[in-house]
Formats: sequence, structure tokens, C-alpha cells
Amino acid sequence: MRPLLVLTAALLIATAAVPKPATYPVARIRTPQGEILVLLSPKTPKHDSSFVALAASHYWDTLTFNRVVHGFVIQGGCPDTKEGFAGSPYLLKPEFDDSLRHVYGAFGAGRDDNPQMLSAGCQFYIVTNPKGEARLDGKYTVYGMVIQGMDVVETIDRLPVDSTHRPLTPVTLKIDVIRLTAGELKQYGVTAAP
Repeated sequence: MRPLLVLTAALLIATAAVPKPATYPVARIRTPQGEILVLLSPKTPKHDSSFVALAASHYWDTLTFNRVVHGFVIQGGCPDTKEGFAGSPYLLKPEFDDSLRHVYGAFGAGRDDNPQMLSAGCQFYIVTNPKGEARLDGKYTVYGMVIQGMDVVETIDRLPVDSTHRPLTPVTLKIDVIRLTAGELKQYGVTAAP
């Protein structure tokens, strides 16, 4: 019986000594048009942790991509009203980083015209202009990048909308956050930073 106990203890120690690979947060946005994967950036920790927390609470499960401006952005997450983002659960201080630009597929935080450039905690957008939107750099926080599903984003971008840019057929959201290793990210053409 002792040899079995010693072997079990040795296996437990060996298993504990093997380091687990680092993982990276990826937003998984499911819509009727398909799935979009967004790698969240470690350079924007407040926006990332906010997104992860809201996803874990199923915050977006009753909301939609409520604004589609063809060739500019698709936007969703909370109401875009005349009062600003009054429906947002909280506002976040901007986290600008020169390496995070408004390129095609950039994932950013919506906001109203508040002078502090505070982001709505729940509002996000994806840039659909193939040339990017450099005029937004340093004004809106980019905190992720689409790594799969730009075909889905483009499908949403082409939907018919009303005069307020709301899609005529609601684009519902189911959002969670998955964690991928550097090896798994390579499948999407992404090299994870160490």
C-alpha cells in the first residue's frame, strides 16, 4: 500500500510542477449572422476587466447591435440616446495607447460627447472602414481587435437600417469571454505577446 501512496504523491507533485500555459481573453460575440472573436488588449486593463465582468453577468444577452453606420462602425451594447449613455452601468476613464489604432476590425468603447472622453461601460463598436478611422485615435479607447468573423461584421454592416442607423431587423447579442493559449491564437494568425 505504501508504494501506491508514494506513487500518487509523486504524480501530484509532478502535475503541480508543470506550469499551465498563459491564456488570453477573447470576447466571443454571437449574433444571428454568425460569431465574432475579439482579442482583448492587455494595454487597456480597465476596459478589458469591465468587458469580462459584464460578459460574465450576461449583461448583453437582451441587447443588440443598435447602430450600424455603413462603412464606418457597427455599434452595440447599450442605448445611444439624446441623453448620452444614460443606460450605461458606469463610465470608464480613457485608456489611449498609441499602438492601439482605429484600423479595420478595431474594437473600441463608445461614448457620448463628454469632455473627459469617458467611455460607456457597456457600449462597444467595431470599425468597418477598410481604410480605418484615424480621426478617432486619441478620442475613443480601442481595447481589442477582431481575430475572426470580419465576414460576419461586414454582413451586419450591410443590413438595411432606419434614419437613426438602427438595423430594421434586430441583431441580437450573446457574449461571453473565452481564454485561448498562444498556440490557439496562432490558428487565427495572432502572435501573443509574452
